[in-house]
Amino acid sequence: MRQARIYGIAALALAAIAAVAFAQTTVVPLPDKEPVQATPIDANAVSDLAKAKWGDAKAGAAKAGACAACHGLDGNATADPKIYPRIAGQSERYIAKQLALFKSGQRVNALMQPYAAPLSAQDMRDLGAYYATQKSGAGIADDSAIAQGPNAGMKFFQVGEKLFRSGDTSRGIPACMACHGPAGAGNPGPAYPHVAGQQAWYVARRLEEYRSGITTLSDPKDFNIMALVAKSLTDEEIQSLGSYLQGLHDRADEASDGEVAAAKAAPAAAPAPAAPQAPAKSS
Repeated sequence: MRQARIYGIAALALAAIAAVAFAQTTVVPLPDKEPVQATPIDANAVSDLAKAKWGDAKAGAAKAGACAACHGLDGNATADPKIYPRIAGQSERYIAKQLALFKSGQRVNALMQPYAAPLSAQDMRDLGAYYATQKSGAGIADDSAIAQGPNAGMKFFQVGEKLFRSGDTSRGIPACMACHGPAGAGNPGPAYPHVAGQQAWYVARRLEEYRSGITTLSDPKDFNIMALVAKSLTDEEIQSLGSYLQGLHDRADEASDGEVAAAKAAPAAAPAPAAPQAPAKSS
């Protein structure tokens, strides 16, 4: 009887674990522009951020467990499934604001809204502070040659690189790095996002949304900036920008502890001998 009870409890536990695993593999979040879901919204969520203190990264780490299932333990979501963007390295203000937009219903996403709804403004600031301390990874840019069209002969990522670095004055497109930084690390002051290493599919999706010019934001100031930039981008340019940013590293590769120790232990290089001086001429 005792063994049967133990087996029965174990079977229930396994069934619960299987149900959670099944749910995680079958839930597919809807795009941002789906109709508003039944999740309660808070119209004051964005304005409440101004009442919160600066975020605490340690407190944010303790609150980030629910985020890890989709965005990864350190905010570096994997490429498959193509649903979840990377959030590692984003600024505190940017992450907090996006969470508030989900909670307020201004950004509509069937998966994110239930997660954002119970968060306080301080929770959002704390989560933002935590992810701001995480190092963003990066993928690989597509360097295959373009066979035809106006960019024939260029490597695919180079089309996006040119726009990122120089823009296109003939179409009124500014260089992306003017706002997002030369390494794509973003600007935490005006809360322009970190874009280096972001997955190509997500960059392309967001640029397509900006190009559409349609938004549900009550204050579309930042959206309108990007809509003006994206309105004349071609499909190829959007896809290339995504590829370039996916491979963009915002930091140098780090040396291992052993390499650092070996460099410190190495003797200093001897100074180069001085060049021989020509003998002075007698007058």
